[in-house]
Amino acid sequence: MNLTERITRQFTESIRVKQEAMNLAVPLAAACEAMTNSLIGDGRILACGNGGSAADAQHFAAELIGRFEEERQGLAAIALTTDSSILTAVGNDYGFEEVFARQVRALGRADDVLLAISTSGNSANIVKAIAAAQANEMTVVALTGNDGGTIGAMLRPEDIHLCVSAKRTARIQEVHLLLIHCLCDGIDNLLLGA
Repeated sequence: MNLTERITRQFTESIRVKQEAMNLAVPLAAACEAMTNSLIGDGRILACGNGGSAADAQHFAAELIGRFEEERQGLAAIALTTDSSILTAVGNDYGFEEVFARQVRALGRADDVLLAISTSGNSANIVKAIAAAQANEMTVVALTGNDGGTIGAMLRPEDIHLCVSAKRTARIQEVHLLLIHCLCDGIDNLLLGA
């Protein structure tokens, strides 16, 4: 296979995984409603992930605090991935598995939503963050891949699971970005109208 064919295969695979992910429209709409209800009720959305998923958490928070496609007031969102002093202090004192859970326990309230992103569904620090959010009676919206892993198994009926049924991390992350943009668009639509 030459390089052009390899590149074409990347596009074809990405399109296929995105088309298959359209079956997430119903839980995605529920996630938009849960997040919007939280924001209307003076709640906020906390977001976390590792690596590319950390970047996705930050991207999501930036779209809410700034704007997505329409002008509106800033919306309360916090990326738990951005404060290097907190991350290094908690990582050093309590272990890396606690870097998000400790923040969720300190900042999360019952009216808040945790956006937890893990392509594998098995990230230990995301699992602990979800457990902390559930203990704080927060709603959890989990973006995972593969079969959902540990995270898929630990979610409650009131939580929302957006699982991309793909094995390759790149494909999962591409769909996660699309899901994040759908969340932003859905929140804006519910707040501002079509």
